[in-house]
Amino acid sequence: MEWKNRTALVTGASSGIGAEFAVQLAAQGVNLVLVARRADRLEALRGRLLERHPALRVDVVPTDLAAVGATAALADQLHEAGQQIDVLVNNAGVGFHGPFADEPADEVAAEIRLNCGALVDLTARFLPGMRKARRGVVINLASTSAFQPVPTMAVYAATKAFVLSFTQALWWESRGSGVRVLALCPGATETGFFDRANAPYMTRGRQSVAQVVAAALAAVDGSSPIVVPGAMNKLRAVGYRLIPRRLMPRLAERTVR
Repeated sequence: MEWKNRTALVTGASSGIGAEFAVQLAAQGVNLVLVARRADRLEALRGRLLERHPALRVDVVPTDLAAVGATAALADQLHEAGQQIDVLVNNAGVGFHGPFADEPADEVAAEIRLNCGALVDLTARFLPGMRKARRGVVINLASTSAFQPVPTMAVYAATKAFVLSFTQALWWESRGSGVRVLALCPGATETGFFDRANAPYMTRGRQSVAQVVAAALAAVDGSSPIVVPGAMNKLRAVGYRLIPRRLMPRLAERTVR
């Protein structure tokens, strides 16, 4: 993949995996459009990136992608500015840890809108331009939780299963189009994702964001629609296929304790 002088749209770019995508893509000479809710963090990241790579164009668009109509407004803004998006990193997402009955209904709806709706809508709005140009990359953030139901993270795991299925189908449809489509399925990663929980969980074996993003960018030149960073995560993803479905929830619940 020739990255230099391309333009990437990265959602959830204010921290964690999204911010690391911005760092590693900038190092490859990629211009950036960074989207997240927290404007101050986006501006700080923009400053750091331009300090290292002054020749790049780095735009920030503070947006809550879970809001109704936000993805359409973002796409319209970029199209009106003449921005051609060559790389789309659908990283924005949120997860609740606890019994489903304890998650407020409004938060459930927002979680689904962000993890699934925003991802699909942005893909629908930018993929046609990539196909017309016969080049492009779409990276959708799934998770190792996509491979099995996860009690105490029921909605999150289900949304990631949706992302994985959607991305695999899109990968098949995109063969021969010049567009590479990839589902990134990290396991536990050192990000702020776990900060919302009342108690720490999945504290062992976390990968760094640098490891996760490096694995994703390396996989762009491969042929698989799925990348699972880390040997143990790969083993678990394969192993879940061999486990009786009635046992999966019990094992998954133990994993996230």
